[in-house]
Amino acid sequence: MNVQLANLISDIIGDDDSDSGATRIEFSGRVYDLRNMPETIGMREKKYASDISREKFAEIEPLLVSVRRRTKPTTVDLYEVFCAVLYLLRTGCQWRFLPSEFPKWQTVYAYFAKWSKPEEHDISVLERALKKSGWRGPRETGAQRHAHTIDCGRAEREEHSHSREQGL
Repeated sequence: MNVQLANLISDIIGDDDSDSGATRIEFSGRVYDLRNMPETIGMREKKYASDISREKFAEIEPLLVSVRRRTKPTTVDLYEVFCAVLYLLRTGCQWRFLPSEFPKWQTVYAYFAKWSKPEEHDISVLERALKKSGWRGPRETGAQRHAHTIDCGRAEREEHSHSREQGL
């Protein structure tokens, strides 16, 4: 959710506790239910190296929104969900260890599953969004470093055991 929407909500709700009767608003063609809005209104204080700018996300948001069924109003900020997916792809962390600043891991996983389904030409919406955003992939995840270390150790052991057999 962007700053304009946050300002609009604060104008509607106001500082007093009176109920104005408005529980839903329409903004940029989307309907938001104010009763289900998070308190932080989608603004994370901590930034991660994997995050993209909101301007760059605005370019790919229509692509990501096209996958979602419109049965009820969105209660989660898709920018935060997408940044969480980028964080997971870059770090290789497990779903349950997603930092608490992001939406719940179950929510992020649900969107990841929708976005990852292959569509035309066996390319998923997530792949198209990543390409359009200019994301170049993870450098090397912790799991990949670990696997590389194990493979190097295995190669050294095989090399040493092979050389011992030749010396006999």
